[in-house]
Amino acid sequence: MKVIKYLIAGTLFLCSCRPVGEYVEISADVMEDKVKGAWAGKMIGVMYGRPMEFAATSGMYLDSIRWQPENLRSALMEDDIYGQLNFMMTMERYGQDVSVDSLAKYFAYAEFPLCHANLQGRKNYFDGIPAAELALPENSIHCEDIDFQIECDFIGFVNPCMPQSSNAMCERVGAIMAAADGMYAGMFVSAMHTIAYETDNILDIVKTALLAIPQESGYAQCIRDVISCYENNPDDWKTAWNFFSEKYAPYDICTPYLPFNIDAKLNGAYVVMGLLYGHGDWEKTMEITIRCGQDTDCNTATAAAVLGLIYGYDAIPEIYKSYLPEIADECFLHTDYSFNKAVNQTLVFIKENVERNGGAVSDTSYKILKQNPIAAPYLKGFNGLEVAEVVYVSDSDRWTLKGQWEDFVYGEGDDGLYKVSTAPGDSMAIEFHGTGVAILGSWNTDGGRAEVSIDGVPVKTVDTYYVAEAGKFEGNRAYLFYILDLPAGKHTLSLVNLAENNARSTGNKIYMDKILVYK
Repeated sequence: MKVIKYLIAGTLFLCSCRPVGEYVEISADVMEDKVKGAWAGKMIGVMYGRPMEFAATSGMYLDSIRWQPENLRSALMEDDIYGQLNFMMTMERYGQDVSVDSLAKYFAYAEFPLCHANLQGRKNYFDGIPAAELALPENSIHCEDIDFQIECDFIGFVNPCMPQSSNAMCERVGAIMAAADGMYAGMFVSAMHTIAYETDNILDIVKTALLAIPQESGYAQCIRDVISCYENNPDDWKTAWNFFSEKYAPYDICTPYLPFNIDAKLNGAYVVMGLLYGHGDWEKTMEITIRCGQDTDCNTATAAAVLGLIYGYDAIPEIYKSYLPEIADECFLHTDYSFNKAVNQTLVFIKENVERNGGAVSDTSYKILKQNPIAAPYLKGFNGLEVAEVVYVSDSDRWTLKGQWEDFVYGEGDDGLYKVSTAPGDSMAIEFHGTGVAILGSWNTDGGRAEVSIDGVPVKTVDTYYVAEAGKFEGNRAYLFYILDLPAGKHTLSLVNLAENNARSTGNKIYMDKILVYK
């Protein structure tokens, strides 16, 4: 199997950055204020947008937006924050140059549930895929989902004015759940954070951060489209939204059969739209980001974190931060980090990164050797992949099932009909016309193994065992199998339940819900 890695051989992020000779000096007081602003912005943004998450998926969000200062308490339970704090905890324990494998291990064995790209990374780790390959396109169809864009903020926070250092850290952390445009999303957002330490010109922040990712990538093109819309009409975000609803909104590799979209490109565009059209105003920035719709809590959190870095904690309007002192020493769920500890540990990492990258830190200031962004290597993802057909198992005339298959419904909010193979030797076959196909269903503690064939030729053995039920709920189905490079035309997909299952599994079941056919 051909493996393409983002990691630059023989280098660590702390020593991979060449000086450009220009220093940025930030006082210790200002640095602490900016770091506090960044984490406060993340908390404020996630809770400002949380009630509207996926409330608007096919249009703008037009209803009222309400805020109470005490809403901030719920930020302590948000996965958008505790997910990335898990990586910080691992780095605190083993150092910032900790291996990808250790980062993946502690993320995989964390006690919190995961979805989409994060879940696939955890499943792949449990299945024995090497940590640096967990999210390559051949191993994860979720690699261009929004997940890393949500969890990358701390990387930018700890690398002020150092987007090369930020990119190198992204290469290791992002490898767990992201590749191609999913990786570039995290690199771009992290780069915005690094640059926000030194300027309050939001357009310059966006344009400079864009240089940290390959210009031929779909993500870069998407952000350039936002910039173009803004420069043509800086006061009309709705026209820009209409453009993106036509060009980008219809495409989402993760859930193309549903209206909600967690593609990194589209949601990244909404973050940048909020920042540019918000013109630095907290309320306007968050409102525009929310009214764009889709993953509003994640997107608003990212945008607000940028503002927090630009303006600092003291400049955040009191209506948003007034409750924060009440909870500043309470730990985020699944972590031993509070707001205050996150701020303090970020400052510890900043000192280390500044000094190892040619700068100096004193009791009163940080003298940072500024880095110019250098684009990461390009890796092609799933650009242009379209679904031609969705065939549910309820379409019984299309499927040929032999053996002991049973109807199954999870319930508890998931009313989708599954067909479940219950015994070795059970088989399935279905014909389709297209260039690719995916089987969606569920992993579970009693999941078995199956041999999948295309046109009678075995292509993969899939293991559907997982430590918990995963794939429950229509928006989070598990991809049991996918192949995307078939010659156009008629094909037959078939599956046979195998007798030899995972030693940890309690059964031989194969849970199937639908197939996606690609053109």
